[in-house]
Amino acid sequence: MRQIDELYLKWPFYGSRRLCEELQQRGYWVNRKRVQRLMRQMGLRAMYPKPRTSQPEKGHTIYPYRLRDLSITRPNQVWASDICYIPMAKGFMDLTVIMDWYSRRVLAWRVSNTPETEPCLAAMDEALTRYGGPDIFNTDQGAQYTSEGFTVRLKAHAITISMDGKGRWVDNVLVERLWRSVKYEDVYLRAYETPGAVRMGLARY
Repeated sequence: MRQIDELYLKWPFYGSRRLCEELQQRGYWVNRKRVQRLMRQMGLRAMYPKPRTSQPEKGHTIYPYRLRDLSITRPNQVWASDICYIPMAKGFMDLTVIMDWYSRRVLAWRVSNTPETEPCLAAMDEALTRYGGPDIFNTDQGAQYTSEGFTVRLKAHAITISMDGKGRWVDNVLVERLWRSVKYEDVYLRAYETPGAVRMGLARY
């Protein structure tokens, strides 16, 4: 998984077939099915235009994409959230961030050992408390963001909900810059041993 993560940062447009080939060239004799399973576990997907980039839970409401042709000209106009895989010496954690789309500033973040809604809510509540609220909040269609608990919280603050849809893969390129910096400038260099060490290290970074 650590090798897949590194390869994905280098070539985010690689799918499971190409990643499997690269791993085999590095001496990891894995098959494509295993690579696909690990990519799902890590929340990774090749970045190219395709429908349904993230899977919502059955019955969850999917909201329209609100950023098309929108000129983003100031802070607190649009916020976004995403989740990435953080490798440790043994195991991994999930990092959730809330980012201001105009300034690219990380407004709040949480680390957790399960990809659930609660860390996303906690990060959002911190950002709302510290910075007020945006006009629009944009996410992918992952189950954490389509959950009623998350969307109700946004509606309570009169925030317009926007979700990436078909053909909006390019939006994720923006936050990928953050993931690349976090991993190459901190996580990969330190090889954190424990969840506590991950939290302390990321707070310092």
